[in-house]
Amino acid sequence: MEPGATASDTEDRGGLRAALGGLTTRGRSFFAAGIAAAVCAYVLGQADLLRVGMLLAVLPLVCVGVLYRTRYRVAGSRRLSPSRVPAGSEARVHLRMDNVSRLPTGLLMLQDHVPYVLGPRPRFVLDRVEAGGRREVSYRVRSDLRGRYPLGPLQLRLSDPFGMCELTRSFSAHDTLTVIPRTEPLPPVRLAGATAGYGDGRQRSLSLAGEDDVIPRGYRHGDDLRRVHWRSTARYGELMVRREEQPQRARCTVLLDTRRLAYQGAGPDSAFEWAVSGAASALAHMLERGFSVRLLTDTGSSVPDQGADGFAGSSQESADAAGLMMDTLAVVDHSDGAGLSRAYDVLRGGSEGLLVAFLGDLDEEQTAVACRMRQRSGAAVAFVLDSSGWFQDDDEPPARVSDRLRQLRESGWNALAVPAGVALPDLWQQAAQQRTDSGVSEGSAGFSGGWS
Repeated sequence: MEPGATASDTEDRGGLRAALGGLTTRGRSFFAAGIAAAVCAYVLGQADLLRVGMLLAVLPLVCVGVLYRTRYRVAGSRRLSPSRVPAGSEARVHLRMDNVSRLPTGLLMLQDHVPYVLGPRPRFVLDRVEAGGRREVSYRVRSDLRGRYPLGPLQLRLSDPFGMCELTRSFSAHDTLTVIPRTEPLPPVRLAGATAGYGDGRQRSLSLAGEDDVIPRGYRHGDDLRRVHWRSTARYGELMVRREEQPQRARCTVLLDTRRLAYQGAGPDSAFEWAVSGAASALAHMLERGFSVRLLTDTGSSVPDQGADGFAGSSQESADAAGLMMDTLAVVDHSDGAGLSRAYDVLRGGSEGLLVAFLGDLDEEQTAVACRMRQRSGAAVAFVLDSSGWFQDDDEPPARVSDRLRQLRESGWNALAVPAGVALPDLWQQAAQQRTDSGVSEGSAGFSGGWS
């Protein structure tokens, strides 16, 4: 950044006009008083008053010229810590200013542009910065509303020592703060029918299906000699061992119903925000438990849409995909669709393991679509909005969810109503208890995906 830098005569004249426009109230007052004194001195013939008037009028112009021609080379940077934060939590923004010129700066005012939902606009006054010096300041931002918020541009206001003129220069860099939905820690429960194996509620698949399917590898120091495959050893002339069993991660699809007509109200405490927060909590919990997870909405959009069959695991390689799901939930909004058929088409592609659905109000037709979804998954848990306590309009007739829950349960869903003010961890625990009380036999094929 180089205040006062000009590239052409046109830009120079434009910049000079901008500098004159930067006269402060004090500078304008001095200039006006000088002109008035000069006029009075001319009329009255007072030479001393004329000199005073000229001094008052010229001083602001001299300050404008000096400030305009002063070339400070100042570098600015911004760092977010963290750049992705849950709603209601604070993030800290660190600003750094470096004077890379050979001249010390004067008084600087630093200002950053932030959306009003993040708090007041931060302003800092930096005293003289020596040549090659550095100043660091920070401020906090917080939002109860999820979303993606731009930060910047960073503005630097220069002032002369007399306070006659102020010039503002802006950096071009912007940063984005992502406010993701609130997540709640969920209890590590396990429904009946979850298979044992690698971790809680996961399956094992052997890479060895028989003698004809053995894929041996070379012996490594420390391998168990009992795993030596003698037939391959004789064939290749070197010691070969069987490969280890390969664990297969259980899959989980988190379905979020975003239909506008399925929810009433708006704001941080609305039913839709509860559903978004619940989906985020379920995604985070399943990733921690080692499931391969994906996010699916009623529009049929799936996140991630690439990778291992569209699912994100818990390995470091899939951390970006997990962050992408949270970023998607940070900006997800109501859809104008009227049904769940697109989501059903995605699920119809194959076995999806565990299905966790957060659904709004369901009519008879959409309940039938949800019942068909159950046939395409292993275990299926639905949290269905009970709108009777969520309506902000008291004249709005409450919807009855008992019939919808009964139909979902008859088709194999583990369905629970979501009244206003309920905590997801409590419902999560109730879902496990409901399945235990239903008397599903251990090892049931309908719950091969497991639940944990």
